[in-house]
Amino acid sequence: MSAVFEVRNLGKSFGGLAVTNNVSLSLAPGDRVALIGPNGAGKTTFVNLVTGSLAPDSGEVLLGGESVTRTDAISRVRRGLVRSFQVTRLFQEMTPAEHVALAILQREGRSGRMFGNFLAMPAVMAEVDALLATLGLREHMHRKVNEIAYGQQRLLEIAVALALRPKVLLLDEPAAGVPQSDTGRIEQALADLPSDLAVLMIEHDMDLVFRFARRVIVLAAGTIIFDGAPADVTKDARVREAYLGSYANASDAA
Repeated sequence: MSAVFEVRNLGKSFGGLAVTNNVSLSLAPGDRVALIGPNGAGKTTFVNLVTGSLAPDSGEVLLGGESVTRTDAISRVRRGLVRSFQVTRLFQEMTPAEHVALAILQREGRSGRMFGNFLAMPAVMAEVDALLATLGLREHMHRKVNEIAYGQQRLLEIAVALALRPKVLLLDEPAAGVPQSDTGRIEQALADLPSDLAVLMIEHDMDLVFRFARRVIVLAAGTIIFDGAPADVTKDARVREAYLGSYANASDAA
């Protein structure tokens, strides 16, 4: 299957230090890939490069086989590359319904109509209702974000991302800061993502990684040191040394 998202020889340095070092990877529709690595490995810089928040020094980013390397972040979203953030970036005084409706109207090039009565737009509200219901947020749709639990806010971020109808979804620690009691709903939301959506998830929770990913990529010092099956990642000597350490040893002992 042809790649929907591809990075070729991506490079970025700050003050002479290479933080992204000749990184290449690709995702096909339906891929479920986890990007892991120690703190300082360059994961956030990599995501900033591929989403257009940073310009690379070298290399290419392609969507659907076409280069988007020199396009801005908004253009990449319109092309189907959507990102969620490690820390929520929601508007605390807006409701879940307003967030999702705004994303739908932005997708359709009608965001200027948000200041009208979006509640009177049947097609928009039907999609809002369906997305929020899928993520267990329908009963909170008209409450302000600052009135709902943090785990529900993380689910809302996924709803907003899906409202943009991405082809590639980059999830930056989707369960970060979520109480243990709510992580099951986050995992269910990940399991229920559209089957043709390519997903790249940055995550530190190795248990979540192994439940989610069909492929694991390990980044260390800006370089990919492993790209393969989850069953093989704990056996790789370089990965053990750079990152997994105690987790791999605990897995062996179990």
